Amino acid sequence: MTENILISEEASAKGTERTLAILELLGRFRKGQSSSEIARALGLPVNTVGRITETMTKRGWLYRREDDRRYVLTNRVADLTRPQVNDKSLVVSSWDALKELRDRTGETTQLLAMSEGKTLILEQCVSDQAIKVSGTVGMRVPCYSCAPGKSILANVPEDELEQYLEEVTLKRFTPRTLATRELLLGDLEKIRACGYGVDEAEGLAGIHCVSAVILDDYHYPIAAVTTIAPAFRLPPDRFEDIGQACIETAGVIRGKLLK
Repeated sequence: MTENILISEEASAKGTERTLAILELLGRFRKGQSSSEIARALGLPVNTVGRITETMTKRGWLYRREDDRRYVLTNRVADLTRPQVNDKSLVVSSWDALKELRDRTGETTQLLAMSEGKTLILEQCVSDQAIKVSGTVGMRVPCYSCAPGKSILANVPEDELEQYLEEVTLKRFTPRTLATRELLLGDLEKIRACGYGVDEAEGLAGIHCVSAVILDDYHYPIAAVTTIAPAFRLPPDRFEDIGQACIETAGVIRGKLLK
């Protein structure tokens, strides 16, 4: 009896490990992987992969595309990690304000939070412009090369910021990326002084964004709201106006969360 329990526990642990391995693998391949590709990458039998992916699909963790039969992650993980304040959904509380900011600026607006050292897109309200910038809900981008990430970093406790700087590798994505500790810290000081952050083509060439942080009732940065647009429509001379609009929007969202 004891031996059967041990065998069952071992099998369960192995199944859990394989399931997590598949999640981690698909997290690195946004275009998806076929059953055979997953099996080859993880050194697993194809039929084992088939059983696990079938279960994960039924439970909403995976989606299998009809055209190429590849498995891709759904937004289920992002849904579980979406923050709440005072039992209120941050995303739900932010939607109307995001839409109003989109209509006010004419550009795509997004709600992002810090997750695993990166900024995670929680929600967005896409611009009606013919040429626009948008992301994918659930996508993660480096904190140090985008306005919302820097807005959050500028407001975290000093020890958390220091830990982040020790763990992150600052890479240069464009000529304007703040890829040194000194440049990044200097920019965070500017954000603290003016209340909003700016990404002037630091993550992607030709893309600008402006952002303001959302604080909880303990003044901890739980998320940031941002306006993102092509650089030709969001030049530096608009940063201050857009920054103030983002600050006001962040304040509206915070007010709804704290009611």
